[in-house]
Amino acid sequence: MSNKPRVFSGIQPSGEPHLGNYVGAIRNWVDDQERYDNFFCVVDQHAITVPYDPQQLRSSVRQLAAVLIACGIDPERSVLFVQSHVPEHTELAWLLTCSTPLGWLQRMTQFKDKSTGQGESVGSGLLTYPTLMAADILLYQAAIVPVGDDQKQHVELARDIAGRFNNLYGESFVVPEPVIRQVGARVMGLDDPTRKMSKSEDGQFHAVGLLDEPKMIQKKFSRAVTDSQTDIVFDPERPGVTNLLTIYQALSGETSEVIEARFAGKGYGDLKKNLAELVIETLAPIRQRYEELTADPSTLDELLAAGVERARPIAESTMDHVRQVMGLR
Repeated sequence: MSNKPRVFSGIQPSGEPHLGNYVGAIRNWVDDQERYDNFFCVVDQHAITVPYDPQQLRSSVRQLAAVLIACGIDPERSVLFVQSHVPEHTELAWLLTCSTPLGWLQRMTQFKDKSTGQGESVGSGLLTYPTLMAADILLYQAAIVPVGDDQKQHVELARDIAGRFNNLYGESFVVPEPVIRQVGARVMGLDDPTRKMSKSEDGQFHAVGLLDEPKMIQKKFSRAVTDSQTDIVFDPERPGVTNLLTIYQALSGETSEVIEARFAGKGYGDLKKNLAELVIETLAPIRQRYEELTADPSTLDELLAAGVERARPIAESTMDHVRQVMGLR
């Protein structure tokens, strides 16, 4: 048992991982592997709360796992596994759902956004999505959950669910803390800098995939939306140029002052060209490692199976306690 704080991080296999995932989450996970007892979960059961293709999901799960390892997640230092391979996730989700007030779920912003226009045809899984997310976290007694600011509400709900359960049945769960990093925590779409970069957006030039070819990366940045002004500075009133500068800052590690000085007197073309080159340089070793992993599927299978073997005993221990205090054993 590690004495390090335990961290749970989940990512959906709903499309090719993109630069926003890398800057906002994956890179931080890699950097923190020595500091924390990390559990990295490919949350495939969250991906089925909306219409999906089973074959595509199966492929996306493997792609995402390979990308995470290619980015630097070390299966020997961290626990990397697929959510559906540990059945305790869904069992705990149901038990938590039974004690979670309906109003808590209906207030979730994501449910309101994704259910708009669907009426009574909306799947109930979309409503109960937050209790599954809470189960993911609480199952491993995670103390810390790194999230983007758009997911903070879900972690706060997980805290409420844990607190309610502890009050009803006695101390059973660690109440997790959300951690949000400011720099690069929210990368916006290149074609619409008012919307978060997302795997679910259809626009060809919206997101930079971690597996994109260099020429495609250059093309996407060359078409990135900016504005009609000429100076290159961080300004929340100018989301296009600020988004590009935020990406540059996150990948270069330079301060905003240094970056603004670097591009003083230069045009957007210079910024886009330099940023594309920086992104290509950053992603090159990731693409190479990914190709090595996918060339030998059995290696990936073995790594994921080993992750389940490490995650399962902890999940089983939590569930043994939960069943006991709830009168189910």
